[in-house]
Amino acid sequence: MRLFIIVFILLLVSCQSNPDKTREVEMYNADGDLVGNAKISEKPDGVSIKLKLEGLSPGLHGIHVHEYPSCKGPDFKSAGSHFNPEGKEHGLMYPKGAHLGDLPNIEADAGGLVDTELLLAGATLSEGKKSILTGDGTSLVVDEGKDDGVSQPAGNSGARIICGEIKTSPGNKDNSGSPTDPTQFNGKQEE
Repeated sequence: MRLFIIVFILLLVSCQSNPDKTREVEMYNADGDLVGNAKISEKPDGVSIKLKLEGLSPGLHGIHVHEYPSCKGPDFKSAGSHFNPEGKEHGLMYPKGAHLGDLPNIEADAGGLVDTELLLAGATLSEGKKSILTGDGTSLVVDEGKDDGVSQPAGNSGARIICGEIKTSPGNKDNSGSPTDPTQFNGKQEE
């Protein structure tokens, strides 16, 4: 009987989701409008970012994790530099790179929509030097143009146009005045 109880308790514990291994991030433009969200989760080889955005110009846009969980518009400079705990150079294609916060470009379709999944390889939501939840957290920032993957210090991708805060303690947020997510009402948009 005792063995049955122990097995039952272990089974219950293993079936519970770990809230520290996921984050939902609201993404805002420079005017403070909610333009999408990012669902962030721990994976064995890094951090997965499922991104849904609207209102972008069609084409490629740079996207990076930045060092501070602060998205003060209109320029989002409060987010700091790219998350770079190892002190590397910028660029996924740069031989001496890349910043841990460097991500592949995202592509907005003809209607300005993005629906994609990215992997922040080597990063974690757990404790440690490569945690994007270090300190108070980090932020996810989308740029006006394409990141060329090699230019220093940030990829020559233009102004920061969208930002979302990745908080260490997401439960402290007051949701009483949070706007609805406009992307949840979008149907499949054809080009």
